[in-house]
Amino acid sequence: MTSADDPLTYSARPQSLMLSFLGLHVLGHGSAVYSGSVIDVFGRIDVSEEAVRTTLRRMCHRGLLTRHRRGRRVYFGLTEHAGHVLQDGEQRIWDTGAVNRDWDGTWTLVAFSLPDTRRNERHDLRSKLVWAGFGLLQNGLWAAPGEKDVTGIVGELGLADHVTVFAARQAGPTESADLVRRAFDIDAIAERYRAFLARWDTPDPLPSAPDDLARQLVLHTDWLQLVRQDPHLPAEHLDADWPAIRAEKVFRELAHHYRATTADLAATVIEQIRPGT
Repeated sequence: MTSADDPLTYSARPQSLMLSFLGLHVLGHGSAVYSGSVIDVFGRIDVSEEAVRTTLRRMCHRGLLTRHRRGRRVYFGLTEHAGHVLQDGEQRIWDTGAVNRDWDGTWTLVAFSLPDTRRNERHDLRSKLVWAGFGLLQNGLWAAPGEKDVTGIVGELGLADHVTVFAARQAGPTESADLVRRAFDIDAIAERYRAFLARWDTPDPLPSAPDDLARQLVLHTDWLQLVRQDPHLPAEHLDADWPAIRAEKVFRELAHHYRATTADLAATVIEQIRPGT
């Protein structure tokens, strides 16, 4: 497989694939997974052993994974922080979903201004706001539909004194539909969902993959990338044929299908231990 053939997956960093793997096979098990098993599964989607080992090492350094040695074998388990990250992804996938049908008309506005000397913090704040569903309305002012709790975001970055947060409703002559299109690139969001459908909404998705274990990993990585970038915009201000509606249905059907078809194979291929036992 190549990036030209499969643009969704291979726009993802190896860490994105690794988070999907850990969410599928380690989260909630209280276990640690053998590095050789990870290399085996990633080899099925043409990710090299070197890339896997580098990713595991970096995630350990970032406090996401812990090492456990049994004889000559090394196993990797989740830290508490990694568990929270993966649970947040699970909630975004299964609970929040891709279609916002419950918007109450409120907006959360975040205003901030940081000097160039704090460029890294500014970048981190912007990244976290995008992940939380905010779009840039105008210079220094970010907006998201619904009431968003940004206390954790600014607290984690130590920027509470530099950020102003409002909960508000639009007033004439401003229309909510205008805000949606000013703050968010609707066409780009729709195109990402259409790319997902082009790959997965077919009788034989990802035929180049060797088995459903590989397809499952690619599917979840593709979908998590989509929902991570989706601001969960109000459905009432989107087209009736908004592609996220069909895409979410396709994802859920395939996710349940692969969960059943990969159970035995995963149990055979993926070796795990319980640390401390």
